[in-house]
Amino acid sequence: MIESLQFYVGGKWVDPVRPATLDVYNPATEEAFGRISAGSAADVAAAVAAARAAQPAWAATSREERLAVLARIAGEYQKRLGDLATAITEEMGAPASLSQRAQAPVGLGHIMTAIEVLKTFEFEQDKGPTRISRVPIGVCGLITPWNWPMNQIACKVAPALATGCTMVLKPSEEAPFSAKIFAEIMDAAGVPAGVFNMVHGTGPEVGAAISSNPDIDMVSFTGSTNAGIEVARAAAATVKRVTQELGGKSPNIILDDEGFAGGVTRGTMSVMNNSGQSCNAPTRMLVPHSRRDEAVAIATATVDGLIVGDPKGNAHLGPVVNRNQFERVQSYIEIGIEEGASLVAGGPGRPEGLERGFYVKPTVFADVTNDMRIAREEIFGPVLSILSYSDLDEAVEIANDTTFGLSAYVQSADIEKAREIASKLQAGQVSINGGSDLKAPFGGFKTSGNGREWGEYGFHEFVETRAILGYSPASA
Repeated sequence: MIESLQFYVGGKWVDPVRPATLDVYNPATEEAFGRISAGSAADVAAAVAAARAAQPAWAATSREERLAVLARIAGEYQKRLGDLATAITEEMGAPASLSQRAQAPVGLGHIMTAIEVLKTFEFEQDKGPTRISRVPIGVCGLITPWNWPMNQIACKVAPALATGCTMVLKPSEEAPFSAKIFAEIMDAAGVPAGVFNMVHGTGPEVGAAISSNPDIDMVSFTGSTNAGIEVARAAAATVKRVTQELGGKSPNIILDDEGFAGGVTRGTMSVMNNSGQSCNAPTRMLVPHSRRDEAVAIATATVDGLIVGDPKGNAHLGPVVNRNQFERVQSYIEIGIEEGASLVAGGPGRPEGLERGFYVKPTVFADVTNDMRIAREEIFGPVLSILSYSDLDEAVEIANDTTFGLSAYVQSADIEKAREIASKLQAGQVSINGGSDLKAPFGGFKTSGNGREWGEYGFHEFVETRAILGYSPASA
């Protein structure tokens, strides 16, 4: 049994104010393998006080001092990559290959990106007689999810540090041990006491306390849209900034050209990656009516070739994170069948031979219409819906007919046509033929959130803009 019964506050590992624990379950075995302390509002208050005390000195550090700290963090992170990958596989079920190749390294990618951005970021700029200053917003509350734990922690912590902010992190209680390793990395790197603080616990307890605390100046939240609404409500009374990266139901328009087969394969794999537990997964695949059967055949063959099983082995898909998520995905598969969509791969229940663990069959529905719940609601599992369009105008109309707007995708051998379609999609990030970029802004339109993360754009969420008029008066 792994235990993490202390919080990281003021540069030290401290006991909780009120003893209480939560079990942590391995989704591959359904058994508790660890235990953490569950924090309270009193623990949040202590962490916020430490962050507030450290804020003036950290805000006064130079660019070079912050670069040195970030470089040390990157070095310590590199040393712990293997430990992070192991923890992520055990706590949330990501296959070992995915944890080693993407889940753990992506955090280092965000840290290195922050270093590069910080080298040239303009904290001060003169516009005529006015000096524009970008100053640290102050103490930040960071609330992160379990599905890409290091991605979400690092893409918040790194720019907060770089811009001179202090912080209190609440990682997901579903993925606490990778977060503990991250705190150990911060400690080993010599981050000044109080600059980074971490409190474990639940959203209703610790998350709500962070959101409502009057000494926190901004909250950066990643999670479901419903939870994001509650964070915003809790934060409203203190008029603090709230940035949110929330849910998605991303469209993937496959054009009718020689890139069609590759686009369908790539799109199907993108949904199944991480067992479908990615907010930007392209879960609505739009194909021409005339190529519906071809798309179904390719998607079916793709999922039939995937191994679902022990994430510590050679599986392509591990389990979903917990029983609630398993039951949620199963209910949506049943809903799709009841709605009249054609089940062409996968279906209800666990894959054959897997009687224990929260494993879901990679599932593909065809003949889906955009009014069906499986096309409108975020499932957060390995479930792909294939919809058909008559022409590209209809494809764009269907793609944009959603309450979400996090990501969208276009697949085509004709790059000019792909660019034209991409420019019409209502989403914060549009990917052409699988393009990716950690320096590009990431965030949503509509109910997918507000604000942006990653690269230079992430820095702007952690600064306030101050204008000093008459800074450079005209000479007489």
